[in-house]
Amino acid sequence: MAAEKVALRKMIEERRQRAHAELSERAGNLVRDSFLENFELSPASVVAAYWPFRSEIDPRPLMLALHARGHRIVLPVAVQNAAPLAFRLWGPGASLVKHGLGGLVPDVGAPELEPGTLLVPMLAFDDAGYRLGYGGGFYDRTLEKLRAAGAVRAIGLAYEAQRVAAVPREATDQRLDALLTEAGATHFGKG
Repeated sequence: MAAEKVALRKMIEERRQRAHAELSERAGNLVRDSFLENFELSPASVVAAYWPFRSEIDPRPLMLALHARGHRIVLPVAVQNAAPLAFRLWGPGASLVKHGLGGLVPDVGAPELEPGTLLVPMLAFDDAGYRLGYGGGFYDRTLEKLRAAGAVRAIGLAYEAQRVAAVPREATDQRLDALLTEAGATHFGKG
């Protein structure tokens, strides 16, 4: 299965780059609008987003809109290999530092909070709600931990071009609750 995932990652990375080149200017706004039309958050919600890396769809328009509505936004930080992510508080103008493979995260002094909703990046997704990430298993471990502690919602963000017939999956893979692309929202049923 590892070789299958490596080949899929390479193919989808190329498709995502093409979609990003064509759609990046407006995709973040479309995802923002779709989220605001399809999802409700309680006033005190903590939402985990991500700072876009490479050709990932840009969640920053949504982050700014949610922040303006009073929601607390956190960004993921890989603090240890083979462990769940930590989440540090972000706000417009927050100090960001390079971390891991070059992504940006809030500096070490930012408060850590646990989110109730996660906006999840990916390389590929399928119609059953499974995603293919970069291979570290960070989001799977994180979702497993958060779901064991209570209700949490995982919403994938991707370009429609990242859709595949089936993502190769393992027993540890965590399913998304919903997905947002430039084409709109998809909600996945239970099971």
